[in-house]
Amino acid sequence: MENTNVKPGLLLVVSGPSGVGKGTIDGLLLKKHENMVLSVSCTTRGPRPGEIDGVHYSFISQERFEEMIREDAFLEYMHVFGMNYYGTPAEPVFRQMAEGKDVLLEIDVQGAMRVKEKYPQAVLVFIAPPSLEELRNRLVGRGTETPEAIEKRLNTVRAELQRLKDYDYMVLNDTVEQAVERMEAILTAEKCKVNNNLNLAETLMKE
Repeated sequence: MENTNVKPGLLLVVSGPSGVGKGTIDGLLLKKHENMVLSVSCTTRGPRPGEIDGVHYSFISQERFEEMIREDAFLEYMHVFGMNYYGTPAEPVFRQMAEGKDVLLEIDVQGAMRVKEKYPQAVLVFIAPPSLEELRNRLVGRGTETPEAIEKRLNTVRAELQRLKDYDYMVLNDTVEQAVERMEAILTAEKCKVNNNLNLAETLMKE
């Protein structure tokens, strides 16, 4: 039997440019909050070395993925270069939220907009660098991309910044510690919103 006393969790959608430190921030947030889980995406590509099915991704066939599209089973999905599909299945997200868990979804701007369209209550957070120059330095420091590829990424960031107004919060990642503190402040603020405490409010009004 469903426990109606469980307070539903939040859906926290995190976006930001490559190199901004999303993974580090999200990893620390998950460690600090035992009641928070990371959303696991589905994909039709094969697992890479070290990847575990159901942990890093849920690896499914293209036929099954397209069947789920027809069933409207995704919060969002994309077809990358006409080859592999990636998508966020809705059922496990809403099931875990109903169990009182906060679900963290790390996704690009386009995917975040699709999630917001399907589930307007989602809390959208954009992780931003202190400056584009600092982001360029971080990408150069990785040593994994050509200068041309880095400039292409920066142009993508400029385009993404045009969608900032569609997000609920912007978190500046000047230091990881401060960024995590800001993320925790967002969680606290969201959990204190009246709309997220209507059951308690109704109980108090009856006393």
